[in-house]
Amino acid sequence: MILSAYSVFNVQLLLLSGIGQPYDPVANTGVIGRNYTYQTVSSVNGFFDNKKFNFNPFIGSGSIGMCIDEFNGDNFDHGPHGFVGGGYVGQVQTGARPIESTLTPPGTPKWGAAWKSAVRDNYLSTVKPGSGVHGSFYAYRDVYLDLDPTYKDRFGRPLLRMTIDFHENEVKQNRFLVDKFAEIIKAMGANQVAPQYRTMPFDMTIYQTTHLQGGAIMGADPKGSALNRYLQSWDVPNLFVLGASAFPQHAGYNPTGTVAALAFWAAAAIRNQYLKQPGPLVDA
Repeated sequence: MILSAYSVFNVQLLLLSGIGQPYDPVANTGVIGRNYTYQTVSSVNGFFDNKKFNFNPFIGSGSIGMCIDEFNGDNFDHGPHGFVGGGYVGQVQTGARPIESTLTPPGTPKWGAAWKSAVRDNYLSTVKPGSGVHGSFYAYRDVYLDLDPTYKDRFGRPLLRMTIDFHENEVKQNRFLVDKFAEIIKAMGANQVAPQYRTMPFDMTIYQTTHLQGGAIMGADPKGSALNRYLQSWDVPNLFVLGASAFPQHAGYNPTGTVAALAFWAAAAIRNQYLKQPGPLVDA
């Protein structure tokens, strides 16, 4: 049996099925819902002279982007900055979404004739969101997933509940990365630079990413993880749980490449080991 219903739905289905012990943040016991992580993402909006610059924002794909990795992971000295982790700084032009690409300089009215004029004057000469910083988010005891005690879906099943907030580490990390990016945008010749910092408390009205991870993590010990190194459930050996729900932490990059690699790794183990001799592939 392969469960691959997206990160958070993997966790919801495991909880509804009673597979694995649900995580209790107070007692610090259980594994299903533990190590839920997000991603610390934000951007810098740069406004340039529209008589000198034309970025053609409606043209682009992610593959033409350029990323700077000097501030990711352990690529720099964290000592003076008061945080761990990091992320990449990227200028990635992926096309113009109708709402997202109507940026206006700070102080512009939110609607009306002045807003329309600002959108027209800045559309071609603005560095769009899509460029920005993607930072790590490490696991915390008070950030987790569980079944909602009140709300249910149309089948009467409890919805999945997320308990999450940024911590001081992510706020400091994000400010550091955003400030580095702002320096670059300014050096490019922007007339105005508008940093978009991530702050506490967590604001659900501001979209930042759908790269959700953790909740059914892989590990070497069933006391602290839901899956073994082959993404096989410690509790039900014929169940393999694929996806970013297996990630113990959230690094400074998007998860897709690693998710694909782990899926290939698990599939090879199922084909070459499990099917020949069904049972646990790692001793508990």
